[in-house]
Amino acid sequence: MKRRTFLAATASFVVLPMAVKASTYVNYSPGLIQKALSQGKTLFVDYSASWCGTCKRQERVIDALRANNPAYDDAMTFVKVDWDTFRNHEVTTSRRIPRRSTLLVLRGEAELGRVVAGTSQAQIKALMDKGL
Repeated sequence: MKRRTFLAATASFVVLPMAVKASTYVNYSPGLIQKALSQGKTLFVDYSASWCGTCKRQERVIDALRANNPAYDDAMTFVKVDWDTFRNHEVTTSRRIPRRSTLLVLRGEAELGRVVAGTSQAQIKALMDKGL
């Protein structure tokens, strides 16, 4: 294999997963969660901040679990709520979200589970399994 072909192929394996990963969360906008729930969807909601170390660790765990089990993406819509923008908004206060790094699974009118500041793979997997 020529070096140029090898480098191009290697770069595509690095860039393609990042492009796919970037599109796997829906960024929250007002009304999005209620609309999706009224359509019967199951949501995994991630209240996070770009500067939060715990949030970044949670995201790595979530991404790894999703990569290993495509059933999560088939069963749930993953929504990211920016803590800095929506900390005092109804989407946060109505569910009594105590802090960034809070993860929820919602279906219909029910909250199926919640993890606050947890980063263990077992804990996050157990939450995600509730959405299946």
